[in-house]
Amino acid sequence: MSMEIANNYSDYGKGYTNIVKEGNVTTSTVELKTSTGGTKTEQIKTGYSNVNDYSKYLQGKYSYMNSGTTSMQGVPTTVSVSGAFLKKCMNDPEKAKYLEENLAAIPDCAKSAVVGCRGTLTNLSYSVDANGNISVAISGTSDPDGKIAKENAERRAKEKKAAEEKAAERRKEKKAEEEKAAERRAERKERIQKLEEGKEAGTFTVSAAGTDVKSVTQSIISKVSGTSAPTGASFDIKA
Repeated sequence: MSMEIANNYSDYGKGYTNIVKEGNVTTSTVELKTSTGGTKTEQIKTGYSNVNDYSKYLQGKYSYMNSGTTSMQGVPTTVSVSGAFLKKCMNDPEKAKYLEENLAAIPDCAKSAVVGCRGTLTNLSYSVDANGNISVAISGTSDPDGKIAKENAERRAKEKKAAEEKAAERRKEKKAEEEKAAERRAERKERIQKLEEGKEAGTFTVSAAGTDVKSVTQSIISKVSGTSAPTGASFDIKA
């Protein structure tokens, strides 16, 4: 759901009092119309030499102007004013009064839009073009009780949680694989080290020589077992 409303800038009546000048900047006390149909006394400034300084002055009063997306009544809102129109206003008290009246009214208008529109608003946009024409655009869902918005928020939260859990599981699996690979590398290193030291289980080489097969065999046994070769009977074989 979207809607756009435009309002044209027209001639504004004057009514400036207590005019004070500081350098080139003039401060005037004026009666500004309010969004409720009344008026309020306000000071406005004009006479700036460049748009940047004038914009800073306005943003000091209306922080939502030309500052990207902000939030009004919980709804993402943008308020943009054309640099060309700011240039016209900065030295024209009549146009400046018109601009400030409308900038000041935006928060109340946003509240009225949220309360008065059926469904759930998802976006508000206020735009002032180079000629002072004002356009208002709104977007939303046909969800009077906010059920759809709530369900969407819950769905997004579940999807985010599921994605985080899946990512955590992948990290866990990767860590386990890395640990197994490290164990295999350690085992291979240990086997290689044992082979290099001649201590690989189940392999040894021992030799002995003589003229008596029994005594030679006993000598080999003693070398392997670490015991002394027995003395006693032997074969007397002569070559």
